[in-house]
Amino acid sequence: MRVLIVNTSERTGGAAVAANRLKDALTNNGVKAKMLVREKVSDDLTVVGLDRSPWLRWHFLWERFVIFVHQHFRRNHLFDIDIANSGVDITRLPEFCEADVVHLHWVNQGMLSLGIIRKILDSGKPVVWTMHDLWPASSICHLSFNCRMFTIGCHNCRYLPGGGSQNDLSAKVWERKRRMLDGRNISFVACSRWLEGEAKKSALLRDQQVTSIPNPIDTRVFCPGNKSAARETEQLPQDRLLMLAVCQRLTNRYKGMQHLVEACRLLAEAHPELKEKIGVVLLGSHAEELAAQLPFQTWSLGYVSDERRIVGIYQACDLFVLPSLSENLPNTIMEAMACGVPSLAFRVGGVGEEIDHRKNGYVARYEDAVDLAEGMHWLLCEADREMLSHNCVNKAQKNFSPSSVAIRYIEVYQQAIAQQHLKL
Repeated sequence: MRVLIVNTSERTGGAAVAANRLKDALTNNGVKAKMLVREKVSDDLTVVGLDRSPWLRWHFLWERFVIFVHQHFRRNHLFDIDIANSGVDITRLPEFCEADVVHLHWVNQGMLSLGIIRKILDSGKPVVWTMHDLWPASSICHLSFNCRMFTIGCHNCRYLPGGGSQNDLSAKVWERKRRMLDGRNISFVACSRWLEGEAKKSALLRDQQVTSIPNPIDTRVFCPGNKSAARETEQLPQDRLLMLAVCQRLTNRYKGMQHLVEACRLLAEAHPELKEKIGVVLLGSHAEELAAQLPFQTWSLGYVSDERRIVGIYQACDLFVLPSLSENLPNTIMEAMACGVPSLAFRVGGVGEEIDHRKNGYVARYEDAVDLAEGMHWLLCEADREMLSHNCVNKAQKNFSPSSVAIRYIEVYQQAIAQQHLKL
């Protein structure tokens, strides 16, 4: 079986990480998997990049310009929505022609247009689409924040000026997506049971097949290690309880770092003796802006892409905190757990499928900094940290191993191929 995995980026972002891991897991389970990306940055022979040309940049810029116009020339939400009005025709590429299954992942920002996706569907090849957020099941947004318009048909979109209108951009893109799917079938796979449930409520996907499979993680790479040695490597203190916060851009408001700051302030006020015992490790860009607001000593490690170093950073820490306001099934929680590090996060999306409350971590009430602070104190000062670590590793190995995830995807591929043959 030949599978072509399509994703905008090769390395950047959670979807890229998950797609790469799945590619490797499939390869190790007898599937000839390749990955098609907009720009190749590695020397991986199983990854194919699109030919570099001015048109690649043009697709991205044209989509942003159209969104900019509909935003009344304001930058608000300029990069929060996608309309897929322009993209690259991949159907003539040899990798596409050779594939038995086309597996879409995150294909926004000028990678594929809705017209190209329709062309892929009309090629006769079975298509699987892994949902890393809500965009395939909604109109223009990736994060709905409790908006339920996608259950009836998007319009009056909060991402548009004035809350949109009955016939706004979201309504128009919704209609284009509806026509794209009309009479055509895609096997949708959500990365969490939560997102599966949301997708099944979408009026857009009413006639489509939706299931859920978690992202894989290589527990041979992400595993517990020598904490003292890991701290020495990163020049972190040996005598502190270290909390880790990770984000590609730590000032991203959707990642909820303002709640991390508030929770740390509350913890320091309630337990001033912890100011000299707790430290915060920040991994990501713009860390200095966040560090200045925290009451604990911080260590900013910047943006790190080397996987081995990332593993070492997890191993060096005692707690991973992810106060995101919207999540699917975060790779970072999975990575921390596999390294034996308990996680603290808000109850949102699929977080509760990863963290078993007070067994391998702590799930705080949504946007509740007081409960977040309570979780910090319980995990660092009250709980049996050795037992938490054991439970984390056990959960990661049992539920997110590459082989188990690959086998479930192979079943989805086989079903998609069988359904396509029936149609023919």
